[in-house]
This record gives sequence, structure tokens and C-alpha cells, in this order.
Amino acid sequence: MWNLFQERGIVCVEAAGAVRTHPRPRAILPGSFNPLHHGHTGLAAIAAARLGVEVHFELSVQNADKPELPPDEVERRVKQFAGVGLVWVTRAAAFEKKADLFPGAALVLGWDTAVRVVNPKYYGGEAGRDRALRKLIDRGCKLVVGGRLDPGGAFRVWETPGELEAFGELFVPLTEADFRADVSSTELRRQIEGGAAPTG
Repeated sequence: MWNLFQERGIVCVEAAGAVRTHPRPRAILPGSFNPLHHGHTGLAAIAAARLGVEVHFELSVQNADKPELPPDEVERRVKQFAGVGLVWVTRAAAFEKKADLFPGAALVLGWDTAVRVVNPKYYGGEAGRDRALRKLIDRGCKLVVGGRLDPGGAFRVWETPGELEAFGELFVPLTEADFRADVSSTELRRQIEGGAAPTG
């Protein structure tokens, strides 16, 4: 897998382990999947039912806030999807780059990720952010946003901020009735490292 990824910059690992680069999916759920958990798979299932298409997963080896993942770590995370679903491995850290790789696709994410997607600090200011969001629309993409707990413990669903009203068509919010899974990757890692059985 890694050699083909180095050559192409994008690969899809199927649930049975086969590797390919086409065809591209109509919907993806990006994440770091450290670890993969029922929040990811549950949100993918709900989004698939809403959209009427299969939702694949996407793991970028690059991240705006973290160092690039080494090959052995990429392989470890990809192995979690054996028997679960298809996972695309890319270098598309930014959502506008995901739109280049998956034009016309719905990008499925949680409320916390959506907050980062619209944060101007990742784009050098509001003008850069607005150009990136406009590019998503021009590429025919949608952002399907599932609710998540905020840092204060309140469950939040997506409401497009007033200053982004012009981009309202980009967002497809899911309600709490649609989907809720109060699970934290950070807490799961803490439990695994401490030898405790994961909960939730």
C-alpha cells in the first residue's frame, strides 16, 4: 500500500485489503482514526442513509495541527478498517484539497471539525477562508455536519454563523435526533494506554 501511495499520492484500501485509486467516492468521512470507534462508523452510516450513497473513510497523513504520520503508523490505522469499510489515504490536510481529490463529494464531519474548517487562522485570515469555502461550493461539495460535545460538555449541532450566511448552501446539519455518539478519541486512547476497558 505505502509504495503505491508514494507513487500516486492517493490510494484506497478496501475492507478486504485490496488497494486501488479509482473510482472516487461520492461521500467521505475524514479523520485521524486514532482509534477508529463507533462514533465514526455510526456517523458514516447515518450520513449514508441521508445521502443515499456509500460513505468511505479518509485518512490524511498530513494534518494542519500535527506532524506527518510515519508509514508504520499509517499502516496501523488503516488496518483498523479491515472488514469495516473502505479508507482512502491522502495528503489532503485541508478541506479545499480534499475537494480537489473528491469533486462533487459530500464531506462528513463532526461539529468540532466544522468549527476548525471555518476558523480564519488556518487560512491566513477571513479572505483566505472565504476563498476556500467558495472553492468547496464550486467543486460541488457539501459538508454534512454531525453534532458533538463542545469543550464545556454541551451537545452542539451545526448552525452556520451569521458572517458565513453566504455559504449556507455548503452545510448540511444533522440534528441530535439524527445522530449522537458521545465518544472521545482522546479518552479512548487514555483508557487503552491505562489498560482499562473502553466505555461508551
